[in-house]
Amino acid sequence: MLKEYAKAGLVVQVNNMKKRLMIDMDDVICNGGFLHLINEFTHKNYTIDEFSKYYMQDIIPEEKKKEWIKFFEQGNMYSHAQFIGTAYESIKKLNEVYEIFIVTAYLIKDDFSISGTNLKNKFNWLQVNLPFISQKNYVFTDNKEIIDCEIKIDDKLSNLDGNAKTKLLFTAYHNKRLTNEELNKKQVQRVNSWEQIEKILL
Repeated sequence: MLKEYAKAGLVVQVNNMKKRLMIDMDDVICNGGFLHLINEFTHKNYTIDEFSKYYMQDIIPEEKKKEWIKFFEQGNMYSHAQFIGTAYESIKKLNEVYEIFIVTAYLIKDDFSISGTNLKNKFNWLQVNLPFISQKNYVFTDNKEIIDCEIKIDDKLSNLDGNAKTKLLFTAYHNKRLTNEELNKKQVQRVNSWEQIEKILL
């Protein structure tokens, strides 16, 4: 059939599109910033291993929540965020093979009205630290089930819902207790490092 098209002088465009890869931002690409703000606000020196719940701010007493919200809005957790392991190098390699979308939640559950500041800070960090990823490929949403990608990487199990063929749960402080049985039910594979992700995807 292709030869017949060629004889007719028609140009045949080969579909060489890259597979789409969704990568979460917080606790997958970078971390440390939120913990820094928690410690600064509480005047404590918590370590990441002291947390098991997804929302670290749950340790703040209810009577101090309004004060915390104001403190968080005036701060910038991404001023203290660091790459996790070889995230930068690994994502750069993956970007040669896949069409990467950074898909990250931005709503602050304590007060949605301050979420715009958090979104801006996220955008700026990504722009500076992952300059090879197009800004057009940033997706800010708390509903990741709507994202249509062949491969998804996230630290929150519910964010891996959907029709992705490959679902990778990045190990974080809040998901360590999830069993293999729970992951298998959702056809999810746990990964503990970016080196492990490279071995699976490259």
